[in-house]
Amino acid sequence: MTTTPLDPQNWSCPVPLRDHPTIVMGHGGGGRLGAELIEHLFLPAFGGTGSILAQLGDAAVVQAGAARLAFSTDSFVVRPRFFPGGNLGDLAINGTVNDVAMTGAVPLFLSAGFVLEEGLALDELGILAQTMGAAARRAGVEVVTGDTKVVDAGHGDGAYITTAGVGLIAPGVDLGPHRVQPGDVVLVSGPIGLHGIAVLSVRDGFEFGSEILSDTAPLNGLVAALLAAGVDVHMMRDPTRGGVAAILNEIAASSDTGVEIVERSVPVPEPVSAACSLLGLDPLEVANEGRLVAFVGRDDADHALEVLRSDPLGVGATAIGQVVAEHAGVVVARTGIGGTRVVDLPLSEQLPRIC
Repeated sequence: MTTTPLDPQNWSCPVPLRDHPTIVMGHGGGGRLGAELIEHLFLPAFGGTGSILAQLGDAAVVQAGAARLAFSTDSFVVRPRFFPGGNLGDLAINGTVNDVAMTGAVPLFLSAGFVLEEGLALDELGILAQTMGAAARRAGVEVVTGDTKVVDAGHGDGAYITTAGVGLIAPGVDLGPHRVQPGDVVLVSGPIGLHGIAVLSVRDGFEFGSEILSDTAPLNGLVAALLAAGVDVHMMRDPTRGGVAAILNEIAASSDTGVEIVERSVPVPEPVSAACSLLGLDPLEVANEGRLVAFVGRDDADHALEVLRSDPLGVGATAIGQVVAEHAGVVVARTGIGGTRVVDLPLSEQLPRIC
């Protein structure tokens, strides 16, 4: 049996992938290159615009009999595996728990797949496994199945972990871009940019005056508190790869609305701001692993902030902007000097290998 090689010339138009005949790091960075890869290569291969995959969320919402489930999967390849505030193990648990929780689901069960490089110290693998177990218990989920593969020395990077998660969506919970509308207030649950800069500090040996810790944490408790309090939540996302800028652009595009934020309202810790200024990075594009962005009805914004701030993971919750009818699909920031700028979808991740 023979197969015909894939020809980029036959892919759907427009075809920005033609500019990249091979995979580059930016394809996995959560920005424009990754979005093009999904839209023009993976989505047509796996069912097209009418498929469940076309939801293109961090977790898919699927119907199983009378139950609605959220189902998500993610791979974690962070380098280095240990960083201030966390490691590859808790990142793998928290990342998938959060993706499931952003649909409004209660995360229940996870799988864990390990790709290990020959020569990895068993002591290190033991620490990662113990950390994963502790993180799962903290989030109230259980790892129920998994797989392990070993690759030759020199053909991996120590350890990669893939986790998948399933959660149950309660009746009446309905979150998504179809709920986003002009007048909604945009909230962020705390200071941004900590995870990306924490990883960068140890990977490249930078010192920024004070230690910056990753914010990696499970957010299902915050989500449950918002919903239990009756807050009119329309949509939530956790701003990981590509940061706040990426998810605001994705939500603006998928909801066909505009988003306006106030730069001075965005909570950027001073060490993160200083690091970004030094390195020429935009804090809005730096990854987070323990923050959520919520779009809520205007009348419920103050109540939502009270609920978030009552939890240690939401103490720094802030309103950063609003949804508008103008400039649909575009995110605009009001600057500190009274001007405006377009906050575009990042081309690729500024800091590769951060999750």
